[in-house]
Amino acid sequence: MLARLSGWRARTFSALRHPHYRRYWFSQLLSLVGSWMQATAQQYLVLELTGGSSTALGYVTVAQFLPSLLLSLFAGAVVDRVPRRRVLLATQITLLVTAATLAVTTHLGLVTLPLVMAIAFVGGIANAFDMPARQSMVVDFVPRGDVPNAVALNSLSFNVSRTVGQALFGIVAALGVSLLAAGDPDNIARLALPFYLNVSSFFVVLFVIATLPFPPREGVPQGSVGENIREGLAYVRRTPAVRNVMLLVGLMSLTIINFNVIIPYYARVVFQAREAAFGTLSAMFGLGAMAGALWQASKPNPLRNLRLGGVILLASAAALALTPGPLLAGPVLAVCGFGMLSLLVSANSAVQLSIPDHLRGRVMSLYSFVLVGMGPPGALIASFLIGKEGPLGPRVGLLTLAALGGLSLLFLWGRLPRQLPRPEPAPGAAPAAAD
Repeated sequence: MLARLSGWRARTFSALRHPHYRRYWFSQLLSLVGSWMQATAQQYLVLELTGGSSTALGYVTVAQFLPSLLLSLFAGAVVDRVPRRRVLLATQITLLVTAATLAVTTHLGLVTLPLVMAIAFVGGIANAFDMPARQSMVVDFVPRGDVPNAVALNSLSFNVSRTVGQALFGIVAALGVSLLAAGDPDNIARLALPFYLNVSSFFVVLFVIATLPFPPREGVPQGSVGENIREGLAYVRRTPAVRNVMLLVGLMSLTIINFNVIIPYYARVVFQAREAAFGTLSAMFGLGAMAGALWQASKPNPLRNLRLGGVILLASAAALALTPGPLLAGPVLAVCGFGMLSLLVSANSAVQLSIPDHLRGRVMSLYSFVLVGMGPPGALIASFLIGKEGPLGPRVGLLTLAALGGLSLLFLWGRLPRQLPRPEPAPGAAPAAAD
């Protein structure tokens, strides 16, 4: 039993034996706890400012993810040209400034919905460049054989931090009542404390990024940015395995992967939950996602659970629509998180292992485009369908979203890859550029 446990641990955390990746992974884990605490507080803040409007929550989500829709392809070309350290330092400093602005304005009672939307939009611009840069970093610090494990561990850190950050939100908001709101539980200033704590978390990751030894790249793309973008699009178009995986991710993001709207609306409006229960329900989703990432980290074949993850996600989302209250919603949301991460880790690993290094930034920016860039239209669709003021209401609306996602999965079922294509060799490129 101990030998089996030791073998599982070695397989599941194999990428952490590489010291540079390990440093980056732990710094991201800490920083993302603060980011998730802020994201949960921001969702709650929007609902407080608007009296529980799902439409307002959808608009803020659109503002946050619209830059990914508009800029992802350009950002990928930039990431392939500019040293990744420079890109990451710029994006992290921008996100630090947005967190500080939100903290101060909330503390002083000056925060408004338009201001939250503006801050979300600026943060979204930073994330449009940050995501492809971070995702393309995996191959910098681990060998090819450990790439699936590193992708799964990145998702694990994302979801461990989601679970911890969202669970901490309820505790931190309660502390904010006494520390920032003079004991008034209805004073909006109590929600500033999660934002302040997120500001402090950025300094660790900034130090690690500034001191990590980024290896030199194989080469810098030639030609204009437009030509570079077209080259990345042409590769995806002629590679069915990558194209169909991205198409699935995009369609699921457009329909059912909108839990940043679904969870806060169900928690606050449908289940009438306050801060503690609100944070707990969000954390249960993160706990399930963490389990899904751990499960995927121990699997050598990233394609094995691509279809299964989609089925689990859709079935559990439909079950959430039929759940009567928050007590049962917790475990259902955990299964939702498990299914979503099983799907997304499989998809991300499959793409990472299929693409050549000289196209990595551009192809991963396209992956970010279909995953995050579909957030704005997906959030509008979800908020319209599940809102009480909408045509279907929360229950039937969520069932409809799950059904649309099911049709997408069924359409692509036979087209999804069962084995990875071999990456194309890099053509002649300019001399290597050190990061």
